[in-house]
Amino acid sequence: MFSSIAPVNLTQIFKTPNPIIGVVHLLPLPTSPRWGGSLKAVIERAEQEATALAAGGVDGIIVENFFDAPFTKDSVDPAVVSAMTLIIQRLMNLVTLPVGINVLRNDAHSALAIATCVHAQFIRVNVLTGVMATDQGLIEGQAHQLLRYRRELGSDVKILADVLVKHARPLGSPNLTTAVQETIERGLADGVILSGWATGSPPTLEDLELASAAANDTPVFIGSGASWENISTLMQAADGVIVSSSLKRRGKIEQPIDPIRVSQFVEAARRSVSPKTEPQAISSVKLHS
Repeated sequence: MFSSIAPVNLTQIFKTPNPIIGVVHLLPLPTSPRWGGSLKAVIERAEQEATALAAGGVDGIIVENFFDAPFTKDSVDPAVVSAMTLIIQRLMNLVTLPVGINVLRNDAHSALAIATCVHAQFIRVNVLTGVMATDQGLIEGQAHQLLRYRRELGSDVKILADVLVKHARPLGSPNLTTAVQETIERGLADGVILSGWATGSPPTLEDLELASAAANDTPVFIGSGASWENISTLMQAADGVIVSSSLKRRGKIEQPIDPIRVSQFVEAARRSVSPKTEPQAISSVKLHS
């Protein structure tokens, strides 16, 4: 007999049932086309952004090699894995927030390996099931390999999977409800992420409602386009949010995180959900003597 998979308890991971997860976009890493030659500069920027997110009150952070575009569609270079491992370990020594990892475009195996080794809590997988046509070519989900790899590692890292991910089109015409159900029931995702068509583009409330209904008790996250103007509407049909662009200076994706914009977003998001947990009184930034 196989055991049923219990839904992820977001409160256990994030200390709140409605987590706000801020994104640290790493500057270009070694072997990427725009690599600048200084890992020290990459680390310093990442530390500044993680600190700004923690100080602004987010409940978790996720680290991405966002500026490595154009991305490989599957396995990244070992230098990228090494650099991300080093940087994420530094960030986890700096802030006490739960940390996630997304190795773009779809290197879930490397993300899981890094997360397991540094004791991060979750990874984001752009394509866990199905086949998507992307600017990197056709990307096939590898839930079969990934879930077996997680078991082989003895890892409890959670897998948050995009459904019909942004910057991509599915082969065929899958129904959103079916896509959500298959990602959870056949791909064994611990949570699902719904985005708009591109970075900075939000999902519709209608799509979020469909996804939440299909997901049952599995958490549904807003994956792009959230801002303090729309978050109160979008959170009516979601459990949490992953946010990036609207936290940057002037809302520009290439700019660093703006702590004031983080605080504004967090305040708006907190108002949009019923208070189920008391806010944490302790700081999320570690103080070193």
